[in-house]
Amino acid sequence: MAIHVAITRKILPGKEQEFKESLHHFLGKSFTHGGVHGAAMISSFPGAAHNEIGILRTFKDEQERDFFYNSAQFKEWEAYASTLTEAPVYRQLMGLEAWFRSPLPPPRWKMAIATLCGVFPASVFLYYTIGFFIKDLVPVIRLFITGALMVGLLTWVIMPLMIRIMKRWLQGPG
Repeated sequence: MAIHVAITRKILPGKEQEFKESLHHFLGKSFTHGGVHGAAMISSFPGAAHNEIGILRTFKDEQERDFFYNSAQFKEWEAYASTLTEAPVYRQLMGLEAWFRSPLPPPRWKMAIATLCGVFPASVFLYYTIGFFIKDLVPVIRLFITGALMVGLLTWVIMPLMIRIMKRWLQGPG
């Protein structure tokens, strides 16, 4: 089963460009490990309060993850990166946690409720906006289009908004 790891790093002032360039180079080199299935860098929005970089990695399995993080290549990168950033925060993602950016994700039941609060309005919105235009398509194509639009809306619009709105409740005792 694939393993997903999210790493958040706060870049030290004045080191932003150096870190981003070195990370970009390292992400490319990291694919020499056969078990690395994906890697992505997520930058802060311009003008954001924190200069954070997110790094998402996907590994074939736990063994490949451990092999990568124990490799000389990673240890060398980590030593260099630690001179440019504050201490990183590592989280293994098991599903819904990918939308919830905090060192400790909320309980799964809270994540499920927050996700439902995003999925339901998104599905109603898509039904009334594109339903008419795709109603005559083959059901599998119609479902694919709806699913792709749903994922896009949830990932880049709805879930970031839901997390902001529900932040106190999600991080409260649960």
